[in-house]
Amino acid sequence: MSDSRAILLVKCPDRPGIVAAISSFLFRHGANILDLEQHTSEDEGGVYFTRLEFQTVGLDLPLEDLEAAFGLDVAKPFAMEWRLTLASVRKKVAVLVSKHDHALLELLWNWKRGDLRADVTLVISNHPDLREAVESFGVPFVHVPNSKDTRREAEAQMTELLAGKADLVVLARYMQIVSPELVARWPRRIINIHHSFLPAFVGADPYRQAYDRGVKIVGATAHYVTEALDAGPIIEQDVGRVSHRDAVDDLKNLGRDLERRVLARAVKWHCEDRIIVHGNKTIVFR
Repeated sequence: MSDSRAILLVKCPDRPGIVAAISSFLFRHGANILDLEQHTSEDEGGVYFTRLEFQTVGLDLPLEDLEAAFGLDVAKPFAMEWRLTLASVRKKVAVLVSKHDHALLELLWNWKRGDLRADVTLVISNHPDLREAVESFGVPFVHVPNSKDTRREAEAQMTELLAGKADLVVLARYMQIVSPELVARWPRRIINIHHSFLPAFVGADPYRQAYDRGVKIVGATAHYVTEALDAGPIIEQDVGRVSHRDAVDDLKNLGRDLERRVLARAVKWHCEDRIIVHGNKTIVFR
């Protein structure tokens, strides 16, 4: 993605003239629209969503002034929820992880290859096991023990570590519940990954439970974290088929593969400003 691009995300009540107002405004100020995707929902009388990319090279005023003018001339009359970002501004991503490394390493590999438009700034773990693997990528690793009894103190330390280093927090198989207070610090900016058996197989060893029931599909779900456990807006999911020939370990291996790929896609889309949250759903322009 070129450094001379800006990205505009919009959500507003649907009505005639929205596209014309946006495109006319950008044309008047010298912007060249490169890509535009849109969607209109049928709920609540219709809600309009759009993601638009435009070149900033020919703008007749600084981007900050363009942003202010758009707010007055277009966003306010159409009651828009909106944000404008530069493609050149890379988001800072911090990762929380426990002992499982598959989802974390996929993110680090994507980042190292240049496939993730972000900077991985920090990895925090409640176990020391993955220090060597993380530091081999040149990323700082901090061990912060965490348990039900020490959660308040652990999260206070984590919050201090994350200050200024995280536009997005990724739970890459972080096997601890995060408090509502922590979630409130990064609203719609914490992404979690887990298997898609919920709510059918809750608790310990879900793959054994699934095997015992003879499931035919294994899946993974990436979602934004909210105060409601594992119930936030879903960003991405994927599934793989299994058969009676597959053992519990086969299900786990397939599940891990799905988790790492699903999480990587969700993080990539967030960092590229492709997601609009609407209630407990997401609109993903991909």
